[in-house]
Amino acid sequence: MMPRVILAMLVLAVTACDNAPPGQSGFAGLGGEAAGFAKVTPGRELVFPQDHGAHPDYRIEWWYVTANLTDQTGKQWGVQWTLFRQALSPQTAEAAADGWASAQVWLGHSAVTHAQGHRHADRLARGGIGQAGVKVEPFEAWIDDWSLRADASGNLDRLAVSAAGEGYRYQLELTSSRPLVQHGEQGFSRKSTGEQASYYYSQPFFEVSGQVEWQGESYKVQGQAWLDREWSSQPLAADQQGWDWFSLHLDSGAKLMLFRLRGDQQHYQSGSWIDPDGVSRSLPTEAIKFEPLDSIKVAGRHVPTRWRLAIPSEQFEITTQALNEQAWMGTAIPYWEGPIQFSGSHTGSGYLEMTGY
Repeated sequence: MMPRVILAMLVLAVTACDNAPPGQSGFAGLGGEAAGFAKVTPGRELVFPQDHGAHPDYRIEWWYVTANLTDQTGKQWGVQWTLFRQALSPQTAEAAADGWASAQVWLGHSAVTHAQGHRHADRLARGGIGQAGVKVEPFEAWIDDWSLRADASGNLDRLAVSAAGEGYRYQLELTSSRPLVQHGEQGFSRKSTGEQASYYYSQPFFEVSGQVEWQGESYKVQGQAWLDREWSSQPLAADQQGWDWFSLHLDSGAKLMLFRLRGDQQHYQSGSWIDPDGVSRSLPTEAIKFEPLDSIKVAGRHVPTRWRLAIPSEQFEITTQALNEQAWMGTAIPYWEGPIQFSGSHTGSGYLEMTGY
């Protein structure tokens, strides 16, 4: 998600808000004032391929891939690849790439998860020196030797994604012939009843093949992947402590994105129901029911890794279960993220991200 966000790149946002009163800047500082940065407003048309690239006049954005995979023995795997861009201060687009004077900072997160193990890694880079960045034509996002790269066509129909950390490595090919999905109001995604919002679109229809290496052993894998793109200058309200975000691949071929932002007085909820042909419809707060069930203790925190989700208007009610309840991302700003399965009125697999616990 906020998504698909997160996060450790947001350490910088937290640092900027260290002097704010507790509870007054939102999770990871994302509810803090964003004076001088571009504002997210309704009615802006998303333009491709330009909007696949960076938006340095906004405070934060990310390129986010999660994949639910199965190897030749039937074993299930989850893979995450994320690149974050964080602006330390407002800066014009023209100045954003000027060497060490750039106010842009980049962060990469990657992870591999299976039922008996979870490993993750992160990378940090300063903008303007070529160590990390995003190109539009042909599309490429990278940090060090981690990359998300289009083929010769240059668009997002075919992507190669790769990363490595201690004890793991992966190289995957992603393909899709379906349209991109714009969430909310034609890409304008509200995050509260106030002015908080982001621009948000996804490609949830990727088919995947490739290899995952774990502890020196190589596995051929295939499955489904979900790409999220989101950018904003103030995506949270000051009292929103974190979020719960789901990307779901239904066995019927439909897709579902749901998120809940947890506030002091009330939660803000939203989502998108995406038909197998790619046609989507927005789900308002009152249409979605989130119910955390069992919690587990991980990294000294109690985290709800099992959920009941319901959308009565769609005759949809499921219970989710984590593939590995210990899928904790122990980065500078820690969070839980991992693959899930679900059953009930619908079956399938997906990803869950939880922050602020």
